[in-house]
Amino acid sequence: MSDLGRVVVLAGGLSHERDVSIRSGRRVADALRGAGVEVQIRDIDAALLPALLADRPDAVFPTLHGATGEDGAIQGILALLDVPYVGSSPAACRLAFDKPSAKEAIRAAGLATPDWVAIPKTTFRDLGTQAVLDAVTAALPLPLFVKPARGGSSLGAAAVRTREELPAAMVACFAYDETALIERHITGREIAVSVVDTGDGPRALPAVEIVADSGIYDYAARYTAGMTEFFAPARLDATEMKAVEDLAVQAHNTLGLSWISRTDLILDDAGTPWFLEVNVAPGLTETSLLPLAAGAADLDLGVLYRDLVETVAATK
Repeated sequence: MSDLGRVVVLAGGLSHERDVSIRSGRRVADALRGAGVEVQIRDIDAALLPALLADRPDAVFPTLHGATGEDGAIQGILALLDVPYVGSSPAACRLAFDKPSAKEAIRAAGLATPDWVAIPKTTFRDLGTQAVLDAVTAALPLPLFVKPARGGSSLGAAAVRTREELPAAMVACFAYDETALIERHITGREIAVSVVDTGDGPRALPAVEIVADSGIYDYAARYTAGMTEFFAPARLDATEMKAVEDLAVQAHNTLGLSWISRTDLILDDAGTPWFLEVNVAPGLTETSLLPLAAGAADLDLGVLYRDLVETVAATK
């Protein structure tokens, strides 16, 4: 058995990604139990804070996705309660969760990220849809990629290959957020690199290459078994592997992240990695990328999660 006492895994919440969060939470809890850790799963509700105060856990492992778990709110509450948790500081979460702000920081650090514009829904109302879309396509050449400025799991995201596809993509995006991020669609191999820190500093796990049957790694492709082919480790040469792993660790450090993150990127034909976004609460389901990366590194997930929890508990 682990020397840890009780660990609380947070799963659920009220975001669009609730179902994914529940699946992640169950997988993490099962893995931790397999590593000898006492685990309790709790949802985000009015009973949570009294329960944490009445019977304080050694640590909390949030597996909340979307705004519920990635915008820094729950991290801020846990910090107020002085409860150790696996994850980044509230400020770092807020920065990473807002994709335009994260891209600004990444570009300022000298890393490549596609050109973009962030446009609130109100701008279309104030200035006129046609005029705004004409300005976008004049400044950013097709193809484009549209996604919510804040959110995850590719909900509301769409590739735009023709001018005629752009209005529908904007409508779909605004169903999930009030601001749309429109960026150049970089062609190349889709890569995800997870970063973990179990006390010796952030290190990249083997990169995972993603090949969706539909050509787009959307919500269905992410969470439906058989719709996407994964290569773990990615089919990269040593130079390419180092480039994508270095970018992920640099992104993790640039954004001030802690303990765990996953960077999504495109590796173009010239071998340049392009930062797309970073996840401070990466999916941990049976089809998620961090578990695949851990498997490629011959890491036992239960041991990895236990090491993360023990590390954050030791900082108390």
